[in-house]
Amino acid sequence: MMQRTAIAVIGAGYGDEGKGLMTDYHAAGGPDAIVVRFNGGAQAGHTVVTPDGLRHVFSHFGSGTLAGAATFLSRHFVCHPALFAKEADALAAAGVALPPLFIDERAPLSTLYDILLNQLAERRRGNARHGSCGMGFGETVERNLDPEFALTAADLQEGAGWLLHRLAAIRDRYVPRRLAALGIAAPDTEAAARLASDSLLQAYVHAAMRLRRATRLARPTLLAGRTQVVFEGAQGLLLDQQRGAFPWVTRSHTGIRNALEVAAEAGIGALDVVYVTRAYLTRHGAGPLAHELPGKPYAGIEDRTNVPNEFQGTLRFAHLDLDLLVRTVRTDFADALLYPGIGARLQLAVSCLDQVGPALSYVEDGTLKSAAPAALAAHLAQRLGAGTVYTAWGPTRATVRPAHPAGA
Repeated sequence: MMQRTAIAVIGAGYGDEGKGLMTDYHAAGGPDAIVVRFNGGAQAGHTVVTPDGLRHVFSHFGSGTLAGAATFLSRHFVCHPALFAKEADALAAAGVALPPLFIDERAPLSTLYDILLNQLAERRRGNARHGSCGMGFGETVERNLDPEFALTAADLQEGAGWLLHRLAAIRDRYVPRRLAALGIAAPDTEAAARLASDSLLQAYVHAAMRLRRATRLARPTLLAGRTQVVFEGAQGLLLDQQRGAFPWVTRSHTGIRNALEVAAEAGIGALDVVYVTRAYLTRHGAGPLAHELPGKPYAGIEDRTNVPNEFQGTLRFAHLDLDLLVRTVRTDFADALLYPGIGARLQLAVSCLDQVGPALSYVEDGTLKSAAPAALAAHLAQRLGAGTVYTAWGPTRATVRPAHPAGA
């Protein structure tokens, strides 16, 4: 069967751009669609609202789940079994029939100890926090660099007894070493209790065995027979581990690099790369934010997903900087040259256009400008040379309008 062009949905900002919406939109376009999670982990919060009003915030399952699409968790996705189980229960309670879920045997697994270490380290930083979600993503990546303490999806096949032994080694030998490296002399009383808890350890093992039963091990070659493949990115280009402003970054490639690697392994020959941005810029967590505003720039802004929390504070806002966005997207898209066997085409999506009123403000050439929402999207698409521009005028796939700019 000839492979149709796959889609890659990439956040062009600091995350929270509308990747869930665009993934749902594209996943609804094929009867055998599959969504590939190719970076990030449980810290993702991708909101999907169906045309009939069902709403879910995805973290493990692909954002095409409500459209009936299967999910493939690639080797670059960090899975947390307990949080996976929590999301599976939430979807079941909402009456969602879960499509097939595949996981690459090389995918790293996060543990309760990674979350504990992450939260201790972030609290210790005080006003110098890195903006972490407190979900243990970076700590999982760090631990998995050491084969003695690494944990992957394939390891779950060894059974509960083996997993208990590995977790005990992580708790008793790795955690003290990592605490010392982080400069933490001793965990506080609450953290120490969590660390010593056998019941929490047993609960993790139970969730991990549930993950094993709920998923099928696979490699990217399973994508070869699918006619609709959607790569769903997590977070955004401005948080990339190599190109973001260190240390306020994620320990992941947030652009197309991982997607291209998986696509090449699957034998996919073409990729439409959809860079997604809101009509304004947001950031959840610490770090620089150019042109930051004291509050919401438009009265119509509504965000039920990004609620205030201990580790990331409240959602921050700024005007969209077109020069920064164009420069960031072009830098990322140039990675397609690393895979000459995959034909890549640049596309654009602008979300939340229904929230800004008849005119929106943006920065270009260092000057604050204003334009009608549709005109701004068209202008940005022209600057990027995007072959297709998707504009979203609401939270559901039914509000997405594709257009092909003249001359693209």
